[in-house]
Amino acid sequence: MTSRYVVVYCDATFLNVRRDSVAKEALHIIIGITPEGNKEVLDFALYPTESASNYKDMLLSLRERDMEHVLLFVTDGLSGLCEACLEIFPDAKHQSCWSLIVRNVMKYVRSRDKKTVLNDLKRVYNAETLEAAKNKLYDFLSKYQVIYPKIALLLSDITSLFTFYDFPETIRKSIYTTNIIENFNRNLKRGTKSKEQFPNEDSLERYVCSYCIDYNQKFGSRAHKGFAIVQVEPNKMFGNQLLHTNTHNY
Repeated sequence: MTSRYVVVYCDATFLNVRRDSVAKEALHIIIGITPEGNKEVLDFALYPTESASNYKDMLLSLRERDMEHVLLFVTDGLSGLCEACLEIFPDAKHQSCWSLIVRNVMKYVRSRDKKTVLNDLKRVYNAETLEAAKNKLYDFLSKYQVIYPKIALLLSDITSLFTFYDFPETIRKSIYTTNIIENFNRNLKRGTKSKEQFPNEDSLERYVCSYCIDYNQKFGSRAHKGFAIVQVEPNKMFGNQLLHTNTHNY
């Protein structure tokens, strides 16, 4: 673990665990990307259900273990999670996951309109600049708010739609979704298919710990796509964050 992370992702996956009976429990995962672009599993913890307070406890533990600065948190729509992240790291920023936003929007769309709506929505978050993205969003809402009013309400309720535009263009596609951690969870679960259930919590934790060690060894020395060529800019952002923190301390 280092003291600085450009981006931190929080998500959970559900696995069968036997206690007195068998039930699915939420394995909470936190993954970070360093200024050098290295991916690292920072922590995992098993809880009966997923909640923001669980992530808050994990982030507190990470801060106590010398994780000092985070530029960006990327999360799904779990209630209270954004607030929990920014309470522990108040100088960080937050990005809502666009993959989840798209899935939620498409729930309200008729089958015959899905392709058109999806293409129009992609134009919003694939716009080259923040100003262009805001204009595309305005056009999208103007086109669909009468036909699908729930879409307009959904998008207007989401904060931090476009935070990723504050970061270098080469890494934006890695930070506007939680795809990195969702892929991790998917591959983790694929390895459990031979196990209908874990006989106890210790068995699950041994498996997950081994998987995380392998993951960190594999990705801890290679830069994730786009990060290697923009190291200077995130380091400048850390400098600005430190300046902001020191200003508030006086």
